[in-house]
Amino acid sequence: MASLPHDSLSLKNVVDELTLAHRIDQSLGAEPADLVIKNVKLLNVATGETALTDIAIAGDTIVGTYGVYNGKVEIDGRGLSAVPGFIDTHVHVESALVTPYEFERMVLQHGTTTAICDPHEIANVLGAEGIAYVLDCARHMVMDLYVQLPSCVPATGCETSGARLEVEDLLPFKDRAESLGLAEFMNLSGVWGKDPAALAKLVAFQDKLIDGHMPGIEGFALNALACCGIKNCHESTHYAEAMEKLRKGVHVLIREGSVCKDLAALAALIEPRKAPRLSFCTDDRKPVDIVQGHIDNAVHKAIAMGADTASAYRVASLSAAEHLGLKNVGLIAPGYKADIVLVGDLNRCNVKFVIKNGKLVTEDLFTARPEIAPVGYNSVQVKTVSADDFLIQGDGSDVDVIGLIKDQIVTTALKANLPVHSQRGVCADPANDILKIAILERHGKNGNIAQGFVKGFGITNGALASTHGHDSHNIAVVGSNDRDMAIAVNHLREIQGGFVAVQEGRVTGSMALPIAGLMSDKPYEKVVRELTTFRRAVAEMKPAVHDPILHLAFLPLCVIPLLKITDFGLVRFDPANGDRGPVLLHDQRVRAGCANGNPAP
Repeated sequence: MASLPHDSLSLKNVVDELTLAHRIDQSLGAEPADLVIKNVKLLNVATGETALTDIAIAGDTIVGTYGVYNGKVEIDGRGLSAVPGFIDTHVHVESALVTPYEFERMVLQHGTTTAICDPHEIANVLGAEGIAYVLDCARHMVMDLYVQLPSCVPATGCETSGARLEVEDLLPFKDRAESLGLAEFMNLSGVWGKDPAALAKLVAFQDKLIDGHMPGIEGFALNALACCGIKNCHESTHYAEAMEKLRKGVHVLIREGSVCKDLAALAALIEPRKAPRLSFCTDDRKPVDIVQGHIDNAVHKAIAMGADTASAYRVASLSAAEHLGLKNVGLIAPGYKADIVLVGDLNRCNVKFVIKNGKLVTEDLFTARPEIAPVGYNSVQVKTVSADDFLIQGDGSDVDVIGLIKDQIVTTALKANLPVHSQRGVCADPANDILKIAILERHGKNGNIAQGFVKGFGITNGALASTHGHDSHNIAVVGSNDRDMAIAVNHLREIQGGFVAVQEGRVTGSMALPIAGLMSDKPYEKVVRELTTFRRAVAEMKPAVHDPILHLAFLPLCVIPLLKITDFGLVRFDPANGDRGPVLLHDQRVRAGCANGNPAP
């Protein structure tokens, strides 16, 4: 036992000595462990071996494996396998449409005990206030939620965001215990062009983890990004792309989200030699999908696709922890945090029980969290619009059209000849699957409205609109006619953000997301029900893609190839053809009376 404190000993040191003394006694079997999982098959992700054993836990720490232990509390592990808690290495909590507190209630039951979030969605709306809110929630959560500070708010100079964050705005958060480093660095042209503001952020975080965002980047351009300290990328969509990044020291985050499903293309990477340089992430995953599975879903799918079983679990835990610099998670071994998932079948990854910090995850664990007041109400500052606000003049010939790709956020660049109406101008052509799309600035900055056309939604009648419009989260609306588009936008204004579907002049479905226009303030169970009901309304429109509202949300994301649209106009980003950043093709700000708005990039 520890002695009484001397002059050089603090009370914390004495408590730590007492804690270590209990751990030693329980690991030696001199006293019963606080918790023991009996007769469980342990998968050792460090060696790939399995063994039948007891797992002894003292407080929040594993103190014994590969032996027989007695416990004050015992869990019968017969017929179960124990694996380390799962780690989501890159996620935007806002995309789950719920608060961080509700996010953990969803994902913990699926075995995700640690997540690394980038709150750049809420930061693009609220700036530092949004970051502070997520950090405050993270401090009190049951799961370990770490924050990567948003590196690019706004993401580019081709859009209007609700806030702008420079390095000086990020530094006050840098040393928070919940902060790991700098989030996905999307300003690639800023790096290649040696923009002082971009380089200042990279320099300030050289001693921290810097996440990458490098879709389709290869050769010398990839070298330039990696040599600046960018350590990972979640944007690889094919095997050769991921292999080049691995060869150049870039850790590959294999993404399996709601729209972006890259696992099928990358599952062959998951084998013992490459597994230490791989991790899983979800990036953007909607709540109706999360309740069906989270990182556990990725593990199950990877194994079903032929990945080595032990390697798949390593990618979900130890490999992620080592890459992130988290020293005490990712392995079931003495001295590691007792974050343990008990599954019924290793190949299926069917989670039966979850232990977080040595405690069985039940609803009771969440009752001790203090209330954190949400921020960002009344953030949708857009004028009432009419059908005339969506009028496009022209002869309809050789029009640029964005081409959707199913289950991807990359797009193609198409051309089309479109019908022209004497009063309505250039119109959508639903018969040929071409709809009108518009982006409306909604932060109260300038009132920009930009318009274009998109092919691939498959909707022949009506409109869809959303305040989820990555990354600046302006209003995105797509439709077959101007009237329904106007009704959809005005409804979002009334409910202060969310999703809406309109047909024949009538709102057929909607879902309110009043926290920054991004998240609900309701329990996740109700959010899932509301989203399910909304999806049924959208399904009545017979779309050609699984989740058209999610596809819509990524059409303003101009840091992803190839053709996108922001509140400035159509934007092209084609790195394969030498683009060093997004290029504004059609500046439409003057058309909307916004000549005095944001300066041209």
